[in-house]
Amino acid sequence: MFAPVYLDYNATTPVLDEVRDAMLPHFSQRYGNASSRHEYGRAARLAVDTARERVAAAVGAHPTEVVFTSGGSEANNLFVRGAAACLKPGTIAISAIEHPCVREPARLLARRGWSLHEVAVDRAGRVRSDDFDRALAKRPALLSIMLANNETGVIQDVAALAQRAKPSRGWFHSDAVQALGKILVNFRALNEAGVHALTVSSHKIGGPKGAAALVLDKRVEIEPLVAGGGHERGLRSGTENVPAIVGFGVACELAARQVYDNATRLTRLQAMLEGGLVAQGATIFGLGAERLPNTIYFALEGVDGETLVGQLDRAGYAVASGAACSSANPEPSHVLLAMGVAPELARGAVRVSLGRDSTAEMVDGFLLVLNEKLRQLRGFTALAA
Repeated sequence: MFAPVYLDYNATTPVLDEVRDAMLPHFSQRYGNASSRHEYGRAARLAVDTARERVAAAVGAHPTEVVFTSGGSEANNLFVRGAAACLKPGTIAISAIEHPCVREPARLLARRGWSLHEVAVDRAGRVRSDDFDRALAKRPALLSIMLANNETGVIQDVAALAQRAKPSRGWFHSDAVQALGKILVNFRALNEAGVHALTVSSHKIGGPKGAAALVLDKRVEIEPLVAGGGHERGLRSGTENVPAIVGFGVACELAARQVYDNATRLTRLQAMLEGGLVAQGATIFGLGAERLPNTIYFALEGVDGETLVGQLDRAGYAVASGAACSSANPEPSHVLLAMGVAPELARGAVRVSLGRDSTAEMVDGFLLVLNEKLRQLRGFTALAA
């Protein structure tokens, strides 16, 4: 089977061998329900508890602060909608570049009596201090600012923002799905600064799809989205997906152990790729801001992003034209529009995200193929004109 070079690690990652091996017994020999009182159930419960400890250790949290969910989207909804359900309608403040699974539930609250303030960002994709102050003047009951953007890779100084938000006495959440495994994520340090909840996910770090967590300060009262058997301290009912949770735990342990070495290697590849892109006339989004070491988001004037992604795929390179979760939407990226990027250029956006198997040879090959495809596309455009 033809297998393109994979350069879309922000969308998902291949499952690590160690993760797969840890999961396999829980599909067959250790198949018990973690709520059962017999030996099969006790073995499953021990596996879930061990995974909870591993996830907590990877993010500097206590195991009792980890609430397992089916994915980052559910975890983000659990905070936004669950916390709002326990409060009188007030103001919710989010950044203008949040993932749709934060943005859409916040907009749902706005239709139910809440006031929504989408905090503006600058041209590099960083939260604008002046507009954040305007949001704080409304004394928001809920705030959500992502730690690292899934499209641009731009990192926000969430600790500093949370510290500034403390006087509002609102609950502060951060989506750290893209940050985990690429930069150091420490919930205890963030919690001391004023962050009360953090979302992390398995399949972005070499774990399986179907497992994630909301790391939650126990002072925060939230209403469950899924009620029933009282699982996860009553915050998320449903029989635990033991194999996926086990895999998530192992992936977190490996990610925490390798974060510095991976960041160093990926930073070199990122610089190499960006140098080649600039030489071909690309605009790189987020330049000037601190970014994840693996993410490159660019556009070439006059070139449609979807068309280019299709051409690159056929030539053997798998990249993205934006966030995978919104790939069906033909509109320009809301992240780029919030950064002030012209819609025409935003439609040309292509995201390359590197990972554990990425090499300098792959980067070189990508740049060569990109140059060839650009000549072809621009030649077609010239003929059509």
